Amino acid sequence: MKLNKSSISSLFFLFLFFAFGCETASHHSSESISLETLEKAHDQFLEGAITHRRFKHEELQPLIQKHADAFEIEVLGSSVEGRSISSLDWGQGEMKVMLWSQMHGNESTATMALFDLFNFLKASGDEFEEIRQTLKENLRIKFIPMINPDGAEAFKRRNALDIDLNRDAISQISPEAVVLKGARDSFEPEFGFNLHDQQIYYNVENTPKQATISVLAPGYNYERDINEVRGRAMKTIVGMNEILQQLIPGQVGKYDDGFEPRAFGDNIQKWGTSTILIESGGYHGDPEKQYIRKLNFMIILNALHQIAKKGYEAYTIDQYFEIPDNGFQLMDLILQEVQVPVEGSYYPVDIAIRRRESNAGPTYSVTGNVEDLGDMQVYFGLEELDATGLKYQEGKVFEQVFDTVEDISEGKAMELLKSGYLAVKIKDGQPGDLHQLPIVVLQSTDQFSFGWKTGSNPTFFLRDGENLRYAVVNGYLIDLENPKEQLIKQRVY
Repeated sequence: MKLNKSSISSLFFLFLFFAFGCETASHHSSESISLETLEKAHDQFLEGAITHRRFKHEELQPLIQKHADAFEIEVLGSSVEGRSISSLDWGQGEMKVMLWSQMHGNESTATMALFDLFNFLKASGDEFEEIRQTLKENLRIKFIPMINPDGAEAFKRRNALDIDLNRDAISQISPEAVVLKGARDSFEPEFGFNLHDQQIYYNVENTPKQATISVLAPGYNYERDINEVRGRAMKTIVGMNEILQQLIPGQVGKYDDGFEPRAFGDNIQKWGTSTILIESGGYHGDPEKQYIRKLNFMIILNALHQIAKKGYEAYTIDQYFEIPDNGFQLMDLILQEVQVPVEGSYYPVDIAIRRRESNAGPTYSVTGNVEDLGDMQVYFGLEELDATGLKYQEGKVFEQVFDTVEDISEGKAMELLKSGYLAVKIKDGQPGDLHQLPIVVLQSTDQFSFGWKTGSNPTFFLRDGENLRYAVVNGYLIDLENPKEQLIKQRVY
């Protein structure tokens, strides 16, 4: 066949279309919802009854029932201690998606986001109606917002049998594990969202940036093979990351995909559901994870839309592996080059400190701990101080006894710190009572254990010559010359 000039020209332009046009078309077919729309939707449909992360099962029940007119609500079973585990079903489409949250009782960020999403899906007749109708016509969604209500009651990871539900997918010793496996088997979802929280000390590997959100398409075998099921999960995660990089650039990490044969995520992937793990970490200035709650809402809503429109097909598995790995290199506070005394000589050491939460009724207290010391260059501090030339100094307990903790103002506490006192005593009150003072408060003891070595409570001064420059109180750094506002959560000892 002979080609004339016109035919050659047509073929050339056809080549250009396939070479460049298809890539453009693919880019525009991801079906992402605009950032502005996602943010506006969350602001409008935020569930105002939940304002902190330590809510309990009983607080969710009226919130579930208020959606009975728009969702099919079913009690799937009960926990060890008899608390109900409910699902909420919505949508009329063929593609099935299941989302489950709070398998670990103290991992509640995504649960909050799901109730925001329920409000969004229930509404009608507004600017979001096209999104809502797309989801309704294409998806059938099952939500299980609290798998471990007994753990949530005590705000602890494990259930009332002290079993980690995420290691009970096969043996199913726990009734909660039976409920989750039964829901998956009867519903047979094509996609699944496994919603968790992670420690705030996860970072994007080898960077000082917190992993505010971490993701994973779990492996389904030891070989870490990628089949169509797992590949869909990977591509969906790429779409989530695309949204997140606009909001928290550089703060998304990826978990290692080593196969855990007892875990629900790994097995649900193995059983044929494209499974997406979302882990909510930390974000500066967001101790109750309300901003991270918003991030969850936005990426879940966008992912559901992409699943409904098959927009995830615009992404590649290679893009998934471009997401950087998680690290565990963060500390609350790193003090660099502190001069510490040993046998009459001073040695320069870096001191790495973490502050751990302990449950205290509906809230919590914090206890500092020296995690490690020496050369800490492989770690990053959420707060860091170059303490070169500053010397460690112990503090004193103030001799005067106050009646109650309320008799000590923040100003008085700062005055005492500047005078070399790190602790005060009170007559009334109970050990465990909470306060927010920048000083240690003692009731049941006249002594307080502190120090700079590993395992010690980091409570001491840093002095410049004879001048007290900083106080470290239970792991909190206090600049004695220029104190800053910070949230301090302590208990009476």
